[in-house]
Amino acid sequence: MKKILLVGFLVGFLAVDFVSAQSFFAIRRDRSLILTVGTGTSSYFGELSNDGDYLQANPNFHAGLEYYFTNRIAIRSELSWFQLSGDDKKATVESGRRERNLSFSENNFEISAVGMVSLYPNGRSFYQRPAFNVYGFAGIGLLYFNPTTMYNGQKYQLAPQHTELVNYSTVTPVIPIGLGLRFKLSPFINLCFEGGYRKTFTDYLDDVSGVHHDASKFPTALAAALSDRGPEIGVPAAKEGSIRGNPKANDAYMLYSVKIEYYLPTNFLSGGNRGQKTFKTKRKSFYRYNKRGGLRK
Repeated sequence: MKKILLVGFLVGFLAVDFVSAQSFFAIRRDRSLILTVGTGTSSYFGELSNDGDYLQANPNFHAGLEYYFTNRIAIRSELSWFQLSGDDKKATVESGRRERNLSFSENNFEISAVGMVSLYPNGRSFYQRPAFNVYGFAGIGLLYFNPTTMYNGQKYQLAPQHTELVNYSTVTPVIPIGLGLRFKLSPFINLCFEGGYRKTFTDYLDDVSGVHHDASKFPTALAAALSDRGPEIGVPAAKEGSIRGNPKANDAYMLYSVKIEYYLPTNFLSGGNRGQKTFKTKRKSFYRYNKRGGLRK
């Protein structure tokens, strides 16, 4: 289903681009606002991840707007949805984590604003941009997360259970930083491959950070059971103050994405080219570009 949706996006954008490309007037009008959509994978780094887990099979989706202030500098605002997960059962025997038996999964929402700097400058008009470019980005964002786990066949939210007797927020600032590759597919469309690391300001993406507590300190039997999952696999209950996580290092995550960038018409909010003249040429049904991305005379 996800593959079908992605193919649909690509076909839709290419169709719009083909129709728009028939108008010389549409080609010549400068466009500085860019729609971005994309999908990819998400990887989590924390107490329930394993060494070398840099590429995990958790999906992500993005949608945003990008605006160029100069021929190299742009700003992008984006909304992202992605999943993260971790499981002690997947750890190596040598790590000693299997006895802890903790796990989590979650759906996350991130809104971000980043500044983007391209390695090569664009031309005087949007369609004169290079056929290939490299860009870096950094900024600030806000993340909503909600770790859950399965227990006795049911899914439970972990934050309300206070499994470490800590009341933490499920909203945290993040700092996105990353690199991307951009390929020009047509006058209006780019294809991008992007990897972005997110520094967070919480150690509770996975609901694991500090130490174990005695079961008698928890308000409910469910909270005590979700705090210490060792007894489920025959491991003795953890002692008060024994290590459960590592509070000295906050959790983090990576988003690897493939994105489509589409240069929006300058008047798309007022109905596109409605009420304006378009000039079609009968001499050529397509346009040729030189090596710098400009139109050949």
